[in-house]
Amino acid sequence: MDTDQVRGKWDATKGACPTRQVLGRIGDTWTMLVISTLEKNATLRSGQLKSTIEGITQKMLTQTLRNLERDGVVRRTVVATVPVTVSYTLTPLGLSLAAAVATMRTWAYDHMDEIAAARDEYDANS
Repeated sequence: MDTDQVRGKWDATKGACPTRQVLGRIGDTWTMLVISTLEKNATLRSGQLKSTIEGITQKMLTQTLRNLERDGVVRRTVVATVPVTVSYTLTPLGLSLAAAVATMRTWAYDHMDEIAAARDEYDANS
């Protein structure tokens, strides 16, 4: 059965559908890595996330966390200490998304050899 028909008013193939923005956000590499890291570690501070996710810049981490907080996927907790302590954790909505992210990550791990071979063949024929 077509999931777009089941969902009724949502159709991601339409330009004005707000689900496009959501799909773009959750399909982003940094989003997937932040969600995976928080799922594995429960609660982390920004610096811990940055040191765990190789290659992410502070700007991208901040932007990704703000977007995920806005979407209700991540909860930001501020503790009045000196200096202020800010930590991030997945919300119930975020935990449900983490399950889908884990499925996609597992698929990538399971098929990486096939993908690498296909790339090599493509590059050799190009």
